[in-house]
Order: sequence, then structure tokens, then C-alpha cells
Amino acid sequence: MATVVLKRKELGFLDRTYLPAVFMGLWITSGHFFKNLFLHGLHSVGLFRNVRAGVTYQYPEEQRPLSKRTRTRHRLTRREDGSPRCVACMMCETVCPARCINIVAAEHPDPNIEKVPASFDLDLGMCVYCGYCVEVCPEDAIRMDTQILDIAAYSREQMKLNMTELLNPRSTHLYKRDIPDGKRD
Repeated sequence: MATVVLKRKELGFLDRTYLPAVFMGLWITSGHFFKNLFLHGLHSVGLFRNVRAGVTYQYPEEQRPLSKRTRTRHRLTRREDGSPRCVACMMCETVCPARCINIVAAEHPDPNIEKVPASFDLDLGMCVYCGYCVEVCPEDAIRMDTQILDIAAYSREQMKLNMTELLNPRSTHLYKRDIPDGKRD
């Protein structure tokens, strides 16, 4: 295996002083500054309200638009009869690099369905949101498409979701449950 030696172009005097790069950065920054200053001035007198001036989103009043592919809080999908789609194959538990999924399998009363999860626990405090569990699931039972970003809790135990919370992600937000009395608004 031969080693290839690449020769770099000799830098000129201006390139060695970095002055062109500094002035280019100042030009771009001042362009954004004066454009936003002008638009905010027009907004203050009621003009051009439909043209967005700054790139900052005023969270939580203004939510940032999310891509459809954004990985957000997990959910378990259901069959037409309302039962979980999960067949407790343990593939998501096996592939998880953070080991945050714990499934206990049980027999399903329907002979056409091999297994069903007796419990499906997911620890969001350990999850790295890699999406491997979604990709590996053969039944499309777990998804990360709830668009719920506000995931916060006062203890590690509150970050653990059981099967009921995973089946109903909209009804149980982490930041709304089990808030200590001294921390309520």
C-alpha cells in the first residue's frame, strides 16, 4: 500500500493574517444584525408582521417546527381490537445500546398470536433516542413519533414508563404527573 503525499498550496500574506476570513465573518454577522434591526423596527410600528425578523423561537410560547423524522417520545401501537401490537420478541430489548427497555413475555390466549408482553418498561432517563428499537421491530409495535419533547421529571423513577403510559402517550406527560407540592405553579 503506497502512501500518497499531498502538497498544499502556499498561503499568501493575506491568507496568513486571516484578515479576509475575519472581514467575511463580520460582513455576514452585520448583514444579519442590520436586517433584523430594520425588520424589528418595522414590526414595532405595525409593518411587515408576516416577515420573520429573528431566527430565535420564543419557547415555550412559540414552538419550533419539527421534522416528521424527528425522534421524540416513544409509544406502543395497538391492533384493531385495542391490544398492543408487541409480540414480546425481545428484539428491541436486545438491540438497545443503552439497555433501557425491559420486557417480560407471557402467553397470549389467542393461539394465532404467539406471545404478548406481560410488562413493557422503558427508562427514558437512560434512553439515547437512537431509534434502533423502532427500526428492528418486525411488528411496527414501537414508534418515536409522538412529537412530545417536554420530557422532564423530579426523580429517576418518574422517567420510567410502563406499558400503560407507552400505549397512551398523550394522556400522561412526564412533567405533569407526581409533581411535589412545593414545586407546583
